[in-house]
Amino acid sequence: AGLEALVNLIDPSEVRCQIASLKILKYISQSKNISRSLTDLGAIQSLIGLLSSNVPDLQCLSAETIANIAKLTRARKLVRKDGGIAKFVSLLQIPGHVNIEALKEDKQAVELLRCAALGLCSLSKSSKNKRKMKNSGLIMYLSKLITLEVEAILVPVVATLSECSVDPEYRAAICEGGIIQYLSKFLESENQELVSHCANAIFHCAEDSLTRSLIRQHNGLEPLSRLVRNTENVTMLEGVTGAIWKVAIDHENCEIFKVLRLCEQLVPLLHNQPEEVMINVAGSIAECAKIPENIEQIRKSNGLIHLVNLLSGTNPTLLINVAHALGKCATEPDSASIIDKYDGVRLLWSLLKSPNPNVQSSAAWAICPCIDNNKDAGEMVRSLVGGLELIVSLLKSENREVLASICSAVANIAKDEQNLAVLTDHGVVPILSKLVVDHSTDDYVRGHIADAIGRCCVWGNNRKEFGARKVVKPLVKYLKSKEPFVYKAAAMALFHLSLEPDNCIVMHENHAKQWLVNMVGDDDWVLQEAAAGCIANIRHLALANDMAQSSKR
Repeated sequence: AGLEALVNLIDPSEVRCQIASLKILKYISQSKNISRSLTDLGAIQSLIGLLSSNVPDLQCLSAETIANIAKLTRARKLVRKDGGIAKFVSLLQIPGHVNIEALKEDKQAVELLRCAALGLCSLSKSSKNKRKMKNSGLIMYLSKLITLEVEAILVPVVATLSECSVDPEYRAAICEGGIIQYLSKFLESENQELVSHCANAIFHCAEDSLTRSLIRQHNGLEPLSRLVRNTENVTMLEGVTGAIWKVAIDHENCEIFKVLRLCEQLVPLLHNQPEEVMINVAGSIAECAKIPENIEQIRKSNGLIHLVNLLSGTNPTLLINVAHALGKCATEPDSASIIDKYDGVRLLWSLLKSPNPNVQSSAAWAICPCIDNNKDAGEMVRSLVGGLELIVSLLKSENREVLASICSAVANIAKDEQNLAVLTDHGVVPILSKLVVDHSTDDYVRGHIADAIGRCCVWGNNRKEFGARKVVKPLVKYLKSKEPFVYKAAAMALFHLSLEPDNCIVMHENHAKQWLVNMVGDDDWVLQEAAAGCIANIRHLALANDMAQSSKR
């Protein structure tokens, strides 16, 4: 009954009664239960009507009350259906004749802008509302408001940008609207809430390479590297580490982070932190590890040990990022040795049993450099009970990323003869033969399949069995690919297969020589040798055949 009376008072009546009622509703609407009751009582329609009032106090109070109620999904929908979004956006409009400096000093005008931005921030949690807001010109108004640099307005404005930047169309508009430079600038603010929203907005927007470049140009990298030291504000730390993860995708940004010794500051955040923070930190380390000096920083800070410990977790996103980080670090032999020493390879191998294909593929990619850069790789792989059987079974996966990563793992494992013999016993040849045909057009997978076949040819009768299973003809077609990795891997595989005479006949019949001849002049000497060797074997067979025919005459 009390709520109903308050709602009735905000309908057209004495302004002082409306203001008094709204002041109460503004505070009590922070409760979700009261917000639900207000929604049921039809308060939203009355509040939306007050947004068009000529009394600024009524506009401010109704906007802020809607901001509280709109944290409920049903309330957000009602605001959209009753035309509230257009009214909120119109409140952000600054007339062209208004003096900006005078506006900053006008407390009532600033408060109205703040409340309107606050309402839009709550409403932006709905995808449909985001589209409606964009169509109403929201970004144009926000890009003007952000230039005012009034902290009271900035917090809800940047919070709205952060919420909307999840949408790719908004990200493009934010970049084009010149907002990135302000987001980078406000990272230096002492207001931690503002910094948190800026970092989150950068986290979403930095999916785009142009945005990552703009953040660097506007000096946003240094404040980000300093902010990771503030571990008390977890919300801000999550946004900052997320922003670092995305901007580190650019090699130039990683170079700057190297100079700032960022990796040394990130490593301590790999433990005793919420999962969301550790996910971002692992992702950041994975990107920074593209540079050898950063790998050294990670290793010397005991980062590899912390990363290996995280492999025992269950969060799929965290496992994926940790596996990526370990895979990048394992490209350095010293790091690969530490990963193996602390049981990292076994734990990565255990992730291949995960039901999540993204976890499987990230683990398989990480295993490849661990094998490639370990002196005792053959023995290490053999020590994993059931490991090779698991690898072969994953070649039957229907996920292309899993197939590509497992084929790459097979190619690395097959460098050891004993392991190749075990792979053969587990039926790797017939499975690879089937994959050649099934993935005849997917270049991403084809290159890794061809690489695996080439490596597996060197054991026993494998090259003869590959030929009998008709892999030669489709591999010749791989030579026509425009992707260097694909035609190089195909040439290598065909060279090994050409050591079997019957395979040379199939190559000749399918005109492999015309493609291989062009590769003999390639800049890559490995490709040159493979192509030349394959041609030589085909010619030797042709010559032997001619000699045999001559002797019969």
